[in-house]
Amino acid sequence: MSKRENDSFSIEDLMQLFIKENNLTKGMQKIKIEETWNKMMGPGVATHTSAVKLQNKTLLIHLTSSVLREELSYGKEKIIKMMNEEIGEEVISKLMLV
Repeated sequence: MSKRENDSFSIEDLMQLFIKENNLTKGMQKIKIEETWNKMMGPGVATHTSAVKLQNKTLLIHLTSSVLREELSYGKEKIIKMMNEEIGEEVISKLMLV
């Protein structure tokens, strides 16, 4: 986009182009994953979540409640599937509840 064009672009298209050109996709995925976790799990789980990190396709969730950790461990595959669907691409292959 170095030369001026008469075509109009939506803000979403421009943001996607900016993110792609500046190699910011991984950082944006991390932000989106944290937002998705809080949105999908609700305020009850979000209050007991101390950190959400994505490392090499592994989603690390740090929880402050051992009871909640045990409950969520039964639905790991479902959580991975729902998170990937919400994000729109296959970015999570493993879930670790710590």
